[in-house]
Amino acid sequence: MKVLPMGERALLVELADGSAAAALHAELLRRRAAGDLVVREIVPAARTVLLDGLDGPDGPDTPLRLAVRLPTWEIPPPAARADDVLEIPVRYEGPDLADVAALWGVPVGDVARIHSAAEFRVAFCGFAPGFGYLTGLGGVPDVPRRATPRTAVPAGSVGLAGPYTGVYPRSSPGGWQLIGATDAVLWDHTRVPAALLSPGARVRFVPEGR
Repeated sequence: MKVLPMGERALLVELADGSAAAALHAELLRRRAAGDLVVREIVPAARTVLLDGLDGPDGPDTPLRLAVRLPTWEIPPPAARADDVLEIPVRYEGPDLADVAALWGVPVGDVARIHSAAEFRVAFCGFAPGFGYLTGLGGVPDVPRRATPRTAVPAGSVGLAGPYTGVYPRSSPGGWQLIGATDAVLWDHTRVPAALLSPGARVRFVPEGR
């Protein structure tokens, strides 16, 4: 763990991997909910967690004190969230299905079976409003990004890249391997919350018609 100051009221914590970042994120949320930590924003990423708006009874040196304490914490693995698993219906008919099947060494029809059998977790959000980076697809090789990104990926496209699964919330350029599509609305500014996915949420993809 490496803790870096970011301005006067923020810290950036660098971790070894995504699992460590997820565990620290969950622990920070727990301590904030318990009143043991006063911080406005806790933002996870692939291997970092940002704490912004630190405040508390220690006064203006709160970030410095926390930077010293953080590496001494015992951080348990993140517990499963108590909320229900969010199910996202998918039409597994993406243009890269055959390439993914070849990489995994399975028939094309098995890509949907493998992908929909996993329970995913939103590790962090980014790239575009509503886009979540989902982990949890084990037992198969990571899927590389396309050598040549597409100039326009349709909204609702379900893709794979590295260890992640994601759903494009809007049309945009992108290099992920596309295996399906969904009509689920990932981002709606009139909805509360606007984002369908949030860090830590549990997700399953359900083949349409099943």
